[in-house]
Amino acid sequence: MTFSGLVKSIITGLAVTAFCVPAFAADTIKLGVAGAHSGDLASYGLPTVNAAKVVVAKINAAGGVNGKQVELLIQDDQCKPEQATNVATKLVSDGANIVLGHICSGATKAALPIYTEGKLIAMSPSATNPMLTQSGDYPTFFRTIASDDMQARLGVDFSIEKLGAKKIAVLHDKGDYGKGYAEFARKFIEEGGKAEVVMFEGVTPGAPDYSAVVQKIRRSKADTVIYGGYHPEASKLITQMRKKRIKANFVSDDGVKDDTFIKVAGKNAEGVYASGPIDVSNLPLYKEAIAAHVEMFGSEPGAFYPAAYAATVAMLTAIERADSTDYDAVTAKLRSEFVETPVGKIKFNEKGDAEGVGFSMYQVQNGKYVELK
Repeated sequence: MTFSGLVKSIITGLAVTAFCVPAFAADTIKLGVAGAHSGDLASYGLPTVNAAKVVVAKINAAGGVNGKQVELLIQDDQCKPEQATNVATKLVSDGANIVLGHICSGATKAALPIYTEGKLIAMSPSATNPMLTQSGDYPTFFRTIASDDMQARLGVDFSIEKLGAKKIAVLHDKGDYGKGYAEFARKFIEEGGKAEVVMFEGVTPGAPDYSAVVQKIRRSKADTVIYGGYHPEASKLITQMRKKRIKANFVSDDGVKDDTFIKVAGKNAEGVYASGPIDVSNLPLYKEAIAAHVEMFGSEPGAFYPAAYAATVAMLTAIERADSTDYDAVTAKLRSEFVETPVGKIKFNEKGDAEGVGFSMYQVQNGKYVELK
């Protein structure tokens, strides 16, 4: 059976209780997996590692891709740009053929010049900064998630049209991802003319206290806070806001749509809104992907697992169809031929963005994120 014929059955009947990396021969397809595998943002990166392990275990058991086994090269960047460059250099020197990652936009941006120079395809399930694809600077980059301009548009429209926001405080974590999202949000608010940006400010990641920023929110009389960034800072912000009895709506991005945010913020997470990939849990391949994770790891997967699974399948399918790991040949297949994945039937445009993916708005209700229809 060819690999393309295996795509739909890649995770059915998976009878693996533990993942072991075998001793591969030299003639393998090397799949790099780069992202935050430790540190504060590991809850975003580890599900991607698991997705790669699930897909690769099944493929290798069925004979590999074009007769070659797939070897995983797993590297941890902790979502830190300075570590991401080291990881990218390591993967290139180790002979990676393709890379699943990176996870955070800042780390991805730092790594991409290295992959571009080496003509190495990197596909992220989660790096949403628009300029990673729209700038045209990184032709080897692809992603299986929509970009932040789409996400910011959803956040702004939802805040104004559904929540009735009139005075909006726009905050961010000063990073490529968070600040990029916030800048698009401010732009869309100002262009729309239906609400006012009463505050635009960055917070310092890792700071123990945001009381000064919270006090500014109070003085601004904002009825809604739109935040661009990740869950560690968001959980502190919302907790301190609620302790000061600031009742403004809190609207954020997929960097906050993670169960870790709910665990850390506790009761203060209730009612928070965050955008995230469209719920595709009704798709058969999605259900199979989740079941495979439970079979292998004994638990439900975390954030970005479906998108990471989709990226792994997309890249390996392109290699199978091209009958080669050559950059030009594989890229041509990614951009011209659809593939069935847990996030839907996708292919990629000339910039590297996936066609067929998008965002929905979610709200924390009774301790869980629920998609709002």
